[in-house]
Amino acid sequence: MANHKSSKKRIRQTIKRRLENRYYEKTARNAVRRLRKMTNVDEAKAALIKVSAMLDRLASKKTISKNKAANLKSKLARHINKLAAAA
Repeated sequence: MANHKSSKKRIRQTIKRRLENRYYEKTARNAVRRLRKMTNVDEAKAALIKVSAMLDRLASKKTISKNKAANLKSKLARHINKLAAAA
């Protein structure tokens, strides 16, 4: 166990950040899943804007990598384009 005051604080900070990161990453994953299940083009386009912002925020905070965020956004955009073409 840590003996220094600063290392004890660092442990507390790490635990708190880890829990917050897990929460936001799980929330983003659920939002992506909901968007993939959507069949209405207008709803999906509105949701894509929010999900893209969420993914960008996670990437800027290094919760997920910027490449993963870009890949997810690209796949979601392709999904919406397929919906629009089918409609």
